[in-house]
Order: sequence, then structure tokens, then C-alpha cells
Amino acid sequence: MNKQLLSNILANPLAKAGFILIAFIFTMAMLAPIIAPYDPDMIDVKAILLSPSATHWMGTDGLGRDVLSRMLYGGRISLLVGLVAVGISTAIGILLGAMAGYYRGWVDTIIMRLVDIMLSIPSFFLILAVIAFLTPNIINIMIVIGLTSWMGVTRLVRAEFLSLSQREFVQASRTLGAKDGRLIFIHLLPNSLTPIIVSAVLGVASAVLLESGLSFLGLGVQAPQSSWGNILADGREYIQFAWWLSAFPGVAILLTVLGYNLLGEGLRDAIDPRSGNNQ
Repeated sequence: MNKQLLSNILANPLAKAGFILIAFIFTMAMLAPIIAPYDPDMIDVKAILLSPSATHWMGTDGLGRDVLSRMLYGGRISLLVGLVAVGISTAIGILLGAMAGYYRGWVDTIIMRLVDIMLSIPSFFLILAVIAFLTPNIINIMIVIGLTSWMGVTRLVRAEFLSLSQREFVQASRTLGAKDGRLIFIHLLPNSLTPIIVSAVLGVASAVLLESGLSFLGLGVQAPQSSWGNILADGREYIQFAWWLSAFPGVAILLTVLGYNLLGEGLRDAIDPRSGNNQ
């Protein structure tokens, strides 16, 4: 990342707003063991469904557990799932996209037809079908989301490799006898990283939403572990008189997705200022 690109990122208001929002959410989640006022799993039958107050800033749930404490610890799970799932999908996408864009021919045909098949199946229903055969837990959720979300990265990396392979510096290296591995990992992949990073940042928002949806349906993170999705699910039966059980996790999911989207769009504009003008 050169100085000009870093300067563009720092000067972009969307990137700064998204970074500040995500940094705040991450800081609160990482400091959960220190700043959480109560044990998130502590049941208190004398404090069932208390509204937000000075004692319980976000109220309590149907078992008397402090919602703020559960939100802080749940944020750790939701953010971890998003990051690991995107790491898996990005790694798969880079590998397949690099192979398709570099070798072309029948390799490209097979990989891109596989991408077309995967894209023809709605991702959420595909994940539901896979989860139905597995034990719902955090590890399986991260793996399944990662293994069903690599198609966009694959197409992006393939397009970058097809474009870069025609550049003079790649042609010169190939003429000098550079091996495939050197061309891919020294010349092509490093020059493709900036759009991949943007895609990964935007992908985290989608992964957080997917995890929250699965946990809301009871197919994601299971009790006693808390995530924003299952906290939101717990509030369904009390929604008419305990608004805070649905409002606070919903706002947390909204702000997290908004932060990643702002950061991703800001990075995209900083990397290619013309993209914002074309929209």
C-alpha cells in the first residue's frame, strides 16, 4: 500500500466513518471480560424482564440475565464468525480465481462453471441445507459460511489475473523464464490484493448477517453461548412488552453491517476515485 493510497483512504469520509464505527464495536467486544457489568450467563429470577435502568443499562431477559453483558460477549462471537468465515471464503476464492485466470483453458472452464452452479443456488438456503446435516455450533457455522461464499472472490481474482497477465512486467518476467509460482505469487497476486481486501471487508458484513439469521432461526450459535442473533431470537416471545430484547441486538447488527459497508465503499473509492463518480 503506497503513500498516495493511504492518503486517499485517510481523506475519505466513508472509510473513516466505517473504520471508527468498526473499531468502537471491536473494542467493546474485546473488552467484554473487563467492562461487562455481570456474568452473561448468570440467571437471576428476581430480575426477570427488567426494563433499561441505571442497574441494567439494556435491561434483562426472560431469565434475568443482563442484556448488556450478553451483548458484549455476543459481539465477540458474531464478529469472530464473520472474520473467520470471510478468511475461509477469501482463501478459496483466491486459489480458484488465480488458477482460472492464470491457466485459462479447460481449468478456467471447469472453475467458472462450478461458480455458475453455486451462484444459481440461493446462498441462505444452501447453508440451511448443509447445516441440517451438521451439529449447529460456532465452528460448523464459520466453515459452512466460508465454503458457500467464495464465488464472488473467485470471479474478482480471475478478472484481475486476466487483466494483469497482459501487462508488460508480467510478459517480461515470463520471457526471462520465470516459473508459474513466481509469476502468480510475486507478480500477479500482490497486484490484485487491493480489490480483494475491499471484497473481504464487504464480505464480513454479509457473514455477520448470515450468522445472525442462522442463530435467530436456532441453527447457529447455541446456548449457553450468546450471539446477537440468538439474543434477538430470545426476544421474540416478549416483543410486545420487552422491546429492549429485540431493539439492542438489532441495532448492534445494523451498526456492524453499516460500518463494514461504509469502510468497504470508502476503500473502493480511495483505491479507484473514478468508481464513485461513475455511480
